[in-house]
Order: sequence, then structure tokens, then C-alpha cells
Amino acid sequence: MASRLWASKAASYLRLSVFHRGFSSVVKDLKYADSHEWVKFDGKSAVVGITDHAQDHLGDVVYVELPEAGTTVTQGSSFGAVESVKATSDINSPVSGKVVEVNEELSSSPGLINASPYENGWIIKVEMNDTGELNSLMDSEQYTKFCEEEDAKH
Repeated sequence: MASRLWASKAASYLRLSVFHRGFSSVVKDLKYADSHEWVKFDGKSAVVGITDHAQDHLGDVVYVELPEAGTTVTQGSSFGAVESVKATSDINSPVSGKVVEVNEELSSSPGLINASPYENGWIIKVEMNDTGELNSLMDSEQYTKFCEEEDAKH
């Protein structure tokens, strides 16, 4: 009987801890792709990175494959990769346009993606071709719900 009670409490605890993983932070004024990239936009200029949720699932980032400035990126297509101790994942662009700046600090300090995914860990800056593409991305509330549903499946 005691072992059954202990097992029930353990199971209950595990369900709660999985449910409340707390994908750490979702920033309110950003837009999000279902492939876990974020975009901060100002007019036709956009800053792109991977979300806190994504970096948390990847683990410690050890290498970032970056595009060169001047490269054209297309919404939903890969422009680079993030390698962690667990896996290598493509980075997809949430918007289409021309890369105008690359975060060169990531070459020597890829861990910035883990430490500061929304600030110092940004990946590229893009001059957007079509700001209307932002309408197909999720806002912070939609992205939070998307992450909760995705994690519930695992």
C-alpha cells in the first residue's frame, strides 16, 4: 500500500514537472515560426534568432553555421544550422529577404544562444522583401500554446 501511494505521488509529480517545463521565456512583441525561430521587426528590418524553447531542447550550443551578409533567405527555408551536444538542427528563416548583418560573435561564442537567445544570441538581420509574411507567424500567446501542445505529445 505504501509503495502504491509513493508511486502515485511520483507519477503526479512527474506530470506536473513535465507540464510546467516553462519554456523559459516567450517575448511578447516578437513573432514566432513553428520551427522555433523568432523575428523582431521594425519597418522592413528584421532580427532573427532561435527561441528560448528551442535552445532549451537543444542543450549547450557548441557551433553555429552562419550565412554570409548579402545572402538571400526565403521564409521557411534553411539558412544555417545550430550544433549542440545533443543534435544538429537547421535554422529556418521566418521571413524572406537579404541578410544585411550576421552575428559574428556566435563564431567564437556560440553559447550566447543559450545564455541570451533574444538579445546577444540573435543570428541574422534581414532586410525583408514582404512585411506581409509576418502575418503567417505566431504571436507570443499562440507560440506559447503551440509549445505546450508540442511538449504534451512527447
